[in-house]
Amino acid sequence: MGVVRTIVFPALRLLVWGLIAVALLYIAFGRGGPEEAGAASPSAVLTPAETTVSRGDVVNTVSLSGSIQADPSTTVKATAAGTVGRVRATAGDTVEKGTPLFTVVVPVEETAPAVTTDPAAPAPAPAAPRTRTVTVTATVPGTLATLDVLAAQPVSIGDAVATVSPGTLTVSAPLTQDQQFRLLAAPSSASVTVPGGPGTFECTDLRTGIPVADAPAPAPVQPDPYAYGGGADPGSTPTGATVTCRVPADVQVFPGLSATVEVTAGRAAGVLLAPVTAVQGRVAKGSLWRLDDTGAPTETPVTLGLTDGEFVEVKGGVEEGARILQFVPGTDEIAPGDDGTVVYG
Repeated sequence: MGVVRTIVFPALRLLVWGLIAVALLYIAFGRGGPEEAGAASPSAVLTPAETTVSRGDVVNTVSLSGSIQADPSTTVKATAAGTVGRVRATAGDTVEKGTPLFTVVVPVEETAPAVTTDPAAPAPAPAAPRTRTVTVTATVPGTLATLDVLAAQPVSIGDAVATVSPGTLTVSAPLTQDQQFRLLAAPSSASVTVPGGPGTFECTDLRTGIPVADAPAPAPVQPDPYAYGGGADPGSTPTGATVTCRVPADVQVFPGLSATVEVTAGRAAGVLLAPVTAVQGRVAKGSLWRLDDTGAPTETPVTLGLTDGEFVEVKGGVEEGARILQFVPGTDEIAPGDDGTVVYG
């Protein structure tokens, strides 16, 4: 037993360690590097990804996340200086344009009486003060939200004395840079869906632009922190512009609710299409990289049309079936090839 412990076990331990060392050497050097194998490693072969110009349909539908907002109230200002006479309305009343709200008693300056030269003549009696009445009216139809005057209260011209709420609602959604370019020719209406609400309805009087200063700011779009190497996609950055449209009077929704707005700004059928990743530029003019028979790319100017965010209409510059790079050179797009190679842009 002593021989086994002192000779056999140590010998076996040395044998095992020797086999491990031989295996590690084989893994490191035995199979040979790419140079010994006579061919490059498949993972090291970089091949530009390519695609072709195809024919199809494109629908420029932009989907936006927004909210329902109450239209801002209109301020009514005093049109005369004096004291409040009769208050003729109360907050909460439904008013039309021209509805009387209150009157203002305005003093009228009297002409000084002629001075008599007869010292014995009695002094003329002072004339009673004269006044005129001015009626302040609602300037727009709606609901009288506030009326901040009391009888006998002095007012001056231009004082804010009341507010009229139109009682209407608007859908507002912020636009990113890419979306703003896609809606250069926006239609007059959009489809709106309010979760848990009345279903999809048509929203009219659609407009794009910078919201007025006193309007509630729409919820900002949160950029994807994982896009573009950890930074925000420049095209998904909010620009401050919004899309707004009017909620029909017969649709029951409430201020503060979230809404999805879908704006379709054009359709084209049977047109030439290229992936947006292959085109530098998105509006009117751009460039793509056409491949010749040897696979060498050449920058080719093209005329662009509608886009759906994935494909863009190519109106001129290339023909159907033309081989092009799938990604604009210099971009960071990488995808595996069918044969195990790595394709890049």
